[in-house]
Amino acid sequence: MPEVAPWEYSLYIPADPRAVTVCRRTLRLILTLHGLAHLVDTAELLASELMSNAVLHTKGPACLRLRFRDGVLQIGAWDADPEPPDPPRGLAELADAERGRGMGLVRACSDLWHWQPLSRMGRRGKLVWCELAVA
Repeated sequence: MPEVAPWEYSLYIPADPRAVTVCRRTLRLILTLHGLAHLVDTAELLASELMSNAVLHTKGPACLRLRFRDGVLQIGAWDADPEPPDPPRGLAELADAERGRGMGLVRACSDLWHWQPLSRMGRRGKLVWCELAVA
């Protein structure tokens, strides 16, 4: 694959569950335009889980952050809640769980995930992110 120049996008959204669809569609368009269409399905799943958590479990705005550098796509969700996310469940636990599967899916489908405290727009919060290698 030819070398792709680094890029970064941020999409700020309101605390509205409908905004998660906007995030998925935006992500699909960005990846396609940058020649990374082969990552779209997995990236959409990861972004949906991260952004759904940001919108459903916090009261403030949220932000989808996409960053590509050195053959790695980083998908991040900033929200206004500074508390860490619940630890992801194992795959065996996910099958029977009715709730709380999101971070388990993120852990299972990404190469790496983590979270960090981060302030945006004058508000304390956190960034939960995961990575997908292009290769």
